[in-house]
Amino acid sequence: MADPKGFLTHDRELPERRPVDVRIGDWREVYQDFSQDKLTKQAARCMDCGIPFCHNGCPLGNLIPEWNDLVYRTDWREAIERLHATNNFPEFTGRLCPAPCEAACVLGINSDPVAIKRVEVEIIDRAFDEGWVTPQPALVKTGKKVAVVGSGPAGLAAAQQLTRAGHDVVVFERADRIGGLLRYGIPEFKMEKRHIERRLDQMRAEGTEFRTGVNVGVDITAAQLRAEFDAVVLAGGATQWRDLSITGRELGGVYQAMEYLPLSNKVQEGDLAEAPISAKGKHVVVIGGGDTGADCIGTAIRQGAESVTQLEIMPRPPVLRAGGQPWPTFPILFKMESAHEELEDGGGARVYAVSTTEFVGDESGNIRALRLVEVEGPQHGFKPIPGTEREIPAELVTLSMGFLGPEKGALLEDLAVEGFYDARGNVARDKTYMSKVEGVFVAGDMGRGQSLIVWAIAEGRAAASGVDRFLSGETSLPYPILPTARPLV
Repeated sequence: MADPKGFLTHDRELPERRPVDVRIGDWREVYQDFSQDKLTKQAARCMDCGIPFCHNGCPLGNLIPEWNDLVYRTDWREAIERLHATNNFPEFTGRLCPAPCEAACVLGINSDPVAIKRVEVEIIDRAFDEGWVTPQPALVKTGKKVAVVGSGPAGLAAAQQLTRAGHDVVVFERADRIGGLLRYGIPEFKMEKRHIERRLDQMRAEGTEFRTGVNVGVDITAAQLRAEFDAVVLAGGATQWRDLSITGRELGGVYQAMEYLPLSNKVQEGDLAEAPISAKGKHVVVIGGGDTGADCIGTAIRQGAESVTQLEIMPRPPVLRAGGQPWPTFPILFKMESAHEELEDGGGARVYAVSTTEFVGDESGNIRALRLVEVEGPQHGFKPIPGTEREIPAELVTLSMGFLGPEKGALLEDLAVEGFYDARGNVARDKTYMSKVEGVFVAGDMGRGQSLIVWAIAEGRAAASGVDRFLSGETSLPYPILPTARPLV
């Protein structure tokens, strides 16, 4: 245990965000540096519980008490070894994961949990700065070829594990750059893309090959893919977005979040001088209260929106755990992300328990306003409340209402056999992550449905174990114990 009295003598502390008026003027990450002294105190708060429930909260099974202790003792080199033992990309999870590990922290029963995410990201950033993150090429090659379709966190995790197991791995990505939603769904202010690039440099040096601009199923058929490769991993994500089919949906200015967000990232990449879809000088409405909605808020503010309003059909969540979400479950709580802070600072608002009823257009066929109505809670079926209808200005609307599952495009249509999809429309798989098509495996949101980045990485690692066993008859790759799959015995 790092410090037997640490949780009694130190309060939870996180790095400060840069002032709102400063950070909205650029696209850099919002957090300021965190001193080693402060970080050591945060690591000291870990109680090294007899039963560390943070392990249960983390799908990757991260060895959290171990690397907290190592950080407290300033043994950074060993800390990154323990962190990498379970997590291929802590620089991603440390910035983007909502931290179910912290929700399960025993200290969180009656106090603030350990700042696990902050310790994690400081470990990996120091490791990169010190040059400790080096390529780990396989000592022996198997001669087997594996195709990974999709380069999000699930695909990248599977690819790195399989490359290190000695297989020849090719990652196919239909976009022009590798990274999936990490690249074009996450704004620069939330995670600078240099973090992706330095990890890709390591993977290339290990032997992973990346092919961009390839739409598998169109540019290369499923049959060609299976003929060329000994195994295939489908990791394309749950990219079929949820739409809002109401009057006025066809108006100009109404976009899906994933039509809007990638363009600002392309500006940051230097591909565009300015985004073709911009919030500059416009009244912006973001429909959807999740993380993607927050990304749209921060993006619109940086583009110079006249006003920003976020709408959410659910009631405002509580600040503290509700009775039906006891520790150590992951609770739905009211969050104040950096984008929300920027929203309130600029006079914007988050409006809860409302439903959009109509998009109102102008004479040019563009949206000018949005009509909404207050609704009762989900237990009442979101029933409209009479007399609460109103209209708000809206010149740009982004739909950030989540995803429904994988796109049923040419690739999946060519592979589909009886039982290929589960009851939710995701690609079905067995305990080894193999689909109904022999040699075709599924990892991440494509098989699980829309989920968290930490689940994607865990599934990528688990699927890699299944692929390695399929190709070699056995495997030494670690296999995270996930609720949807169990290790072979």
